[in-house]
Amino acid sequence: MNEYSDKAVENFNHLELDCLVVIGGEGSLEIGYKLYQKGLPVIGIPKTIDNDLDKTDYTFGFQTAVQVACDAMDRLHTTGRSHDRVMILEVMGRNAGWIALEAGIAGGAHIILIPEIPYKVENVVKKIQLRKDGGSPFSIIMVAEGAFEEGGDLITQATAMDRLQGVPQLGGVGIYLAEQIKERIDLEVRTTVLGHIQRGGSPTAFDRVLGTRLGSYAVEAASKVKFGNMVSLKTPDVVLVPLKDLAGKVRRVPKTSQLIRTAESIGINMGREVW
Repeated sequence: MNEYSDKAVENFNHLELDCLVVIGGEGSLEIGYKLYQKGLPVIGIPKTIDNDLDKTDYTFGFQTAVQVACDAMDRLHTTGRSHDRVMILEVMGRNAGWIALEAGIAGGAHIILIPEIPYKVENVVKKIQLRKDGGSPFSIIMVAEGAFEEGGDLITQATAMDRLQGVPQLGGVGIYLAEQIKERIDLEVRTTVLGHIQRGGSPTAFDRVLGTRLGSYAVEAASKVKFGNMVSLKTPDVVLVPLKDLAGKVRRVPKTSQLIRTAESIGINMGREVW
C-alpha cells in the first residue's frame, strides 16, 4: 500500500484549510491521529455501525444497524415458527459483537453468538433440542460475522480482502453453523446474511440526533482550536477525548458485560455452558 500522508499534509497546507474533520471508526481515526502528529489540525467524529470505537458510549450508525437487524429478525420469527425451522441471521460487526448482542436481545433471539465468546456447537444444539422437546420446534439464532467455534478460526471469504486495509473479509459463519447444526438435529436450518443492508437507508431518530450533536460540538471544538481530539458521547454529555487515547483501539463486548448477563438471565444461550 502506498504512503501518501506527506502529500496529504502538503495539499492541506497549500489549500490553506483550517481543520481536517475525520469521520469514521478506529482505523480512520488512527489515520487522523497520525496526520495530527504530522501537524494537521484534526478533530475526530465517531461513526461506525460496529460501535467498536473506544472512549465513546455510542457511534452514530450503530443504532440504525441494530434496528435493521432487529426488523429482519422479527420477520424470520414468522417463517421459523410456521415451518418449524432453525433460522440463522448473520450480521456485521467485524471482531465485536455489539450489533448481534443488542439486536438479538431486542429481536427475541434464542441463541446469540458473538466473537467475544467462542461457541461450542454442542451447546447451541442443546438449546435447540430443549426448545424442541418443550414444544417449540423452531429456534432463532443471531450470529455476528466474527463469531467462531471454540478452538476454531474466523470464517472468511477465502479470496476477498478489504481493498483499503488489506485484511481478510469476514463472512460465512452463518452457513458454516447451519451445516454443523444439520449434522446433529433433525430440523430444517436456513441462513440469512443481512450484509450491507445494515449500512444504508434512513437513519433512526437516535442516530440523526447523535450525529447532529457530535457534528455541532466538533465545529465548536475546532473554533476553540482544540485539535487532536475526538468528540465523544459520554451520556448525557458530549465531550472531547484525545485521539491518542483511542486511535487504533477496538472496543469489544466485555465478557462481564451487563448486556450478556441480561441475555443469559432471560434464557438466551450465548454458545457456552450456562444452564
